[in-house]
Amino acid sequence: MTQQFTINRLGHQGDGIADGPVYAPRTLPGEVVSGTLVGQLLTDIRVETPSDQRVKAPCRHYKACGGCQLQHAADGFVADWKVEVVRTALVAQGLETQMRPVHTSSERSRRRATIAVRRTKKGTLAGFHGRASDTITEIPDCHLLDPTLIAAIPVAEALAILGGSRKGVLAVTLTLSEGGLDVAVKGGKPLDGPLELTLAQATEKHGLARLSWDGEVIAMRQAPIQRFGGAGVVPPPGAFLQATKDGEQALLKAVLQATQGAKRVVDLFAGSGTFSLPLAQNAEVHAVEGEAAMTDALDQGWRRAQGLKRVTTESRDLFRRPLMPDELKSFDAVVLDPPRAGAEAQIVELAQAQRPVIAYVSCNPVTFARDAKMLVNAGYTLEWVQVVDQFRWSSHTELAARFVRGPAS
Repeated sequence: MTQQFTINRLGHQGDGIADGPVYAPRTLPGEVVSGTLVGQLLTDIRVETPSDQRVKAPCRHYKACGGCQLQHAADGFVADWKVEVVRTALVAQGLETQMRPVHTSSERSRRRATIAVRRTKKGTLAGFHGRASDTITEIPDCHLLDPTLIAAIPVAEALAILGGSRKGVLAVTLTLSEGGLDVAVKGGKPLDGPLELTLAQATEKHGLARLSWDGEVIAMRQAPIQRFGGAGVVPPPGAFLQATKDGEQALLKAVLQATQGAKRVVDLFAGSGTFSLPLAQNAEVHAVEGEAAMTDALDQGWRRAQGLKRVTTESRDLFRRPLMPDELKSFDAVVLDPPRAGAEAQIVELAQAQRPVIAYVSCNPVTFARDAKMLVNAGYTLEWVQVVDQFRWSSHTELAARFVRGPAS
């Protein structure tokens, strides 16, 4: 039975929400929509009264593909909504601050993507999964990815034919680097001698910089260098990397502003040096990261670079063993960029350590707001927040923020 609803707002996943609550994907506030209600989800949606913020999706794959959630909304609406998501998370914790204008990465700028590839009777099917679905949608005209990544999808298909199983889906992560295409595959057949030789030959044939298979490097023709400040770093296969270079630079600019003037900085959840190495142009840096392969890559990048101040590294699980106040006391600025879970255990110790400045980079406004509340309760001021939208047309929201000890300067 068809029912009609009025959309009140968007939820954190970008779905329209009507009274009930009823969730209606790809709708906008103020719209009157109809469809079939399955539990709390509205399906077979028809927009009866469209919002003036509704636009034609620029990508022809949008209807079937699950890579984007908000192409039906005007860019200005999406930008304002992402700022409001962060503001709402802060208000829920009783916090307010200066919200800087959102920075949005351009179309076709994603330098990294994980392509799903399934072998079929006729060959392969490669692309992104549909929304909440195992169905793979081909994306030859994707508006998110750098065109070089689109052109590399046949490489993912070729690897699936060589080492994929008809029973499963291969996850092929394609990353642009200074040395060429860096490819990391998960979910393939177990490696044996013949497969390893075949994959090494494929690396040469397709001119890949590096190919890894379930974490094991098969071959490296060229170092897949990522440039962080003046340092060239070769991250471990599949290691975390900001989605766009533009987004990375926006976050870095905010971190550099937040820590300006600091002489000794500790970078927590440092990865392979996204912030540590640029910070080292003006300050000594101690970089802490849970994965030893990342700290090794960071250290090697620093040793090969010229003109940087001293950078030390430490491999340490900051969820189980956060840095304690006595370990933090020698630093005049702290940078942290935790995963989506936030950094609750480390924040407890930072609250006690009372360092002058904290630059916090987050990919989850809810856990950020939780952690921010703890710092404010300990006497810090949340001076500003910079929202960065490098996952264009998605519900994903990132930010950088500055905390100072005591009143705002």
